[in-house]
Amino acid sequence: MLKKNVGTIDRALRIILGLALLAGFFFNSGGAYSWLYLIGIIPLATGLMSSCPLYSMFGISTCPIDRK
Repeated sequence: MLKKNVGTIDRALRIILGLALLAGFFFNSGGAYSWLYLIGIIPLATGLMSSCPLYSMFGISTCPIDRK
């Protein structure tokens, strides 16, 4: 499994953006560049998994710090 590195707000924004882009694909499927809306799969997938490979490569995390 990938390490969780996407926080709550970041996750919600990714899911909303991904769903909006995919909805744009279905509502504008006849356009010349409508396939570009499919890029919404990436933020949707990273939001649902709570893990972003680019964040891992750059050592970024938007998750709150666990204080134990």
